[in-house]
Amino acid sequence: MAEELLRNTAIISVVLQLAVATPIFGAEKPLVVSAIVSADHAINRLVPTEALGAGVDGHEKGECTQIFTDKNITEMLSAGLGPLTYRLRTELGGEVWHWNPRGTWSDPLHNCGYWTSDNSLAEPINVSYGYRLPRRGNTIDQANDEGYSRIADGDPNSFWKSNPYLDSHFTGEPEDAHPQWVVIDLGTPKLVNAIRIHWGMPYATRYRIDYWPGDDPMHLNPDDDDDWQPFINGKIDGAHGGSELVRLTERPRAVQFVRIVMSNSSHTSAQRSDDIRDSLGFAISEIDLGKIGKDGRFHDHIRHAGDRHRQTIVYTSSTDPWHRAEDVDYDTEQPGLDFILRSKLTNNLPVLVPVGVLYDTPENAIAEIQYLVRRNYSLKGIELGEEPDGQWVSPEDYAALYAAVARRVADLKPPLKIGGPSLQNFEDQLLTWTDASGNRSWMNRFLKYVRGIGAPFDFLSFEFYPFDNVCADPAAQLLKIPKRLGKMMDSLRKDGVPADIPWLMTEYGYSVFAGRPEVDIEGALFNADTVGAFLSLGGAKPYLYGYEPNYLQDELKCSWGNLMMLQLTPKSDQLNRLSTYYATQLLTKEWMQPVTAYHEIFPVTINEMKNGAHGVTRPTVTAYAVRRPDKQWALLAINKNPKRAAQLNVQVKISRTQQPVNFVGNVETIQFSRAQYAWRDDGPNGHPIRSLPPVQFTREASPTYELPPYSLTILRGKLPD
Repeated sequence: MAEELLRNTAIISVVLQLAVATPIFGAEKPLVVSAIVSADHAINRLVPTEALGAGVDGHEKGECTQIFTDKNITEMLSAGLGPLTYRLRTELGGEVWHWNPRGTWSDPLHNCGYWTSDNSLAEPINVSYGYRLPRRGNTIDQANDEGYSRIADGDPNSFWKSNPYLDSHFTGEPEDAHPQWVVIDLGTPKLVNAIRIHWGMPYATRYRIDYWPGDDPMHLNPDDDDDWQPFINGKIDGAHGGSELVRLTERPRAVQFVRIVMSNSSHTSAQRSDDIRDSLGFAISEIDLGKIGKDGRFHDHIRHAGDRHRQTIVYTSSTDPWHRAEDVDYDTEQPGLDFILRSKLTNNLPVLVPVGVLYDTPENAIAEIQYLVRRNYSLKGIELGEEPDGQWVSPEDYAALYAAVARRVADLKPPLKIGGPSLQNFEDQLLTWTDASGNRSWMNRFLKYVRGIGAPFDFLSFEFYPFDNVCADPAAQLLKIPKRLGKMMDSLRKDGVPADIPWLMTEYGYSVFAGRPEVDIEGALFNADTVGAFLSLGGAKPYLYGYEPNYLQDELKCSWGNLMMLQLTPKSDQLNRLSTYYATQLLTKEWMQPVTAYHEIFPVTINEMKNGAHGVTRPTVTAYAVRRPDKQWALLAINKNPKRAAQLNVQVKISRTQQPVNFVGNVETIQFSRAQYAWRDDGPNGHPIRSLPPVQFTREASPTYELPPYSLTILRGKLPD
């Protein structure tokens, strides 16, 4: 009975598919596309069970218990993904991570200071938390974005302080090697001629004040040629702290962005402490920025409020990881390291684990690694920090914090692979403000620093979330995937990232914001196209973000969705399989063999007939070819046109044959389209109204193969001997 039901379902699915794809039902004329596989030289070689992976991350309060149930883990594993990476949400939230709730404070009497988690073996760690930083400088963070800057909070008793580990005491470099900065965004250009800085301890004895003449210094693109400009009276030497008023110009200048760059510290402390870290770096309690009028009165443009929504936006170069027991953030939880590394989610494969860098101490990072080694966990590598570029950290500052951990890891036994920086998505080239030599490349400057001091850099990690606007037309966005990813990776190569180290895409997803394309059929197309493009570009391991079951969200107030392949339902324990789940299965179980053996990726050229002529610019159809250990060739073809089917001609070019060859004998065809999957948009109650596995059938080899609109197709067969 069950077999008959499955057979009938498959037949119905084929009929539905033909109804969607066939032009006699009113669809447009099919596209005419040829896919030419160059079969002489493989462009990549990988073991899919060790290369196609996924990530687990921190979640909201209480969600880890709901997400990581035995039932849910079994369903997650059924997608066929292999290696695991553990993501660090606390780092994005500007928080220090107590990866082990047991540990010691540098000031145990007052339960505050700098924290080091316990590296001894005791009870397994099932959940862990981050701690908010009371010396925070940034108004904005990359996680829940619930904090605020202490520089503009209106509280004279609070203050921002830079990271003491960037001081020459720890780096061994000249005192001005890592200048720290504060940028104030007034929102719109306003007339400015004066600034009042209320210094904390330690204060800057030497600093300067600049303005930005262009649009936005925090989000640069290759067309930007602006640079920070000094105010005529903005260079200060021999400062003495306290409340300091600086008359920047005589005539007010209309500016939006103002920067304070601090190069020399007083090395004084207001704390009654023997801890050297209290006197390293720079501290500011509050800043007033505005205009001194003819009446001599200061008109302050800054909105001072202990609320990120109401205060003027402030950016800072770094933040001191000093904190207190009371700063624990129970609203965000990380799944415990022991819980994850002992679970079936690892598939008994080495796991890529993170350590906190930007908002943590080297001592806490090393303690974590020592703990994991003592537990005898299999580790693929140690990823240092998360998205430093997205948190406006200079490449030299991140490199110094990276090196402080990497040097110590190099002394551990057994040796472990070290890398990063888990770059966030960018377009064209990752840029920052120019250094003394005029270099604007973030990655090039990071690599130059790391190589200069001999720190290990064993792998590159980056993230790919190409579409910020989930409200836009997804059909147009999907066409951009291969080119966007290709430009990103090409830029990193030009910036000096070695080709002979593994390139890891440690997170990929449609967007960093939740929206319908992630849960509708577009999610499947994005997932398959991204993995195919990344592997064809030489990438080593792509890790899917959205592995855990989750709920719908509406972050941009235009549609409900989320990065997930399995949907949790609020009123039951039922899991809905979403389109990304089926796309993942197609990759792990149909395109490639789920075996521990090498597969070879070969280049594919697409020629698409448009307006009577062939073209290759942003093709509607993309295709990726693999030669499997079972001697079969498998072509993954993706039709990204929502309305038109495609007639695909497949040719394989081999140098020893005069003419291209085609599949012979039977061709196994596996397809996933709207015939198998449909989404009902119902706000927070949205769900799939059709969620069927891909249809599979065998057919004789043919000159052409039909690809339904918005579909994934695997064509699998053999070539002539």
